[in-house]
Amino acid sequence: MPFLFDTNAISEVYRPRPNRQLLGWLRQLPREDQFTSTVVIAELYAAAFSIESSRKWFQRIDDLVRSRITILPFDLACAREAGEIQALLRSQGAPIGTADVQIAATARVHSLVLVTANHRHFSRVPGLSLEVFQPGDS
Repeated sequence: MPFLFDTNAISEVYRPRPNRQLLGWLRQLPREDQFTSTVVIAELYAAAFSIESSRKWFQRIDDLVRSRITILPFDLACAREAGEIQALLRSQGAPIGTADVQIAATARVHSLVLVTANHRHFSRVPGLSLEVFQPGDS
């Protein structure tokens, strides 16, 4: 089963005390089932630009982009899907952030399960399959 990793799932791997269950699961997950979005990569770069020790973070992101995970573009199909999701959630009075909508749209377009710690936001998106983890050493 293929998965799309949210920003918090990727950054969890680099925490000083990451969730051990998540790490163990990732080690067993075939590389061809591991995906993320250009939107996630943009969020990771934004975080790297905002911290003092950013050189280490840029290297981690670059390593990830080059070798560890398939990066899916936020393309026209994803943009259309994101528009539909955003309009629906707004009409229900339960909008979520633009980046989260774009990440959810990418997962839906590519029929991927979204791995995230953000159940509160992503559970609002109909038709989105989730694999939720708890951050930290578990």
